Amino acid sequence: SSAAADRQSVTLAADTRGHFVTEGAINGRPIRFVIDTGATLVALPAADATRLGIDYRKGELALTKTAAGVVPVYRVRLDTVRLGAIEISAVDGVVIEQGLDIALLGMSFLNRVDMRHEGQAMTLTRRY
Repeated sequence: SSAAADRQSVTLAADTRGHFVTEGAINGRPIRFVIDTGATLVALPAADATRLGIDYRKGELALTKTAAGVVPVYRVRLDTVRLGAIEISAVDGVVIEQGLDIALLGMSFLNRVDMRHEGQAMTLTRRY
């Protein structure tokens, strides 16, 4: 067997709007993400963070600029973020209390995998 076959990878299909929406897990609990290469960090709506048991208000408060204007965010460290066979530990994230309705799988996860985007498919492969 080739080394490539042993690497953890997942292939996603784009939805009708060209977005890659997928089921994953944070800290072992299921969550729905959209892949967002424009997001620096994994970003969670407050409702998701609460459901996942993340006490985000203990996190460092910061302000970030979004399409909706400047909003407060809480910095958090996620123990694990999983997408298919790929699980990454200690991923930096933020929790946003308003204006975000789906979790964003941002670059704090994505820059730890290799991304290949071909047409309507995106393949993520874990880096070793």
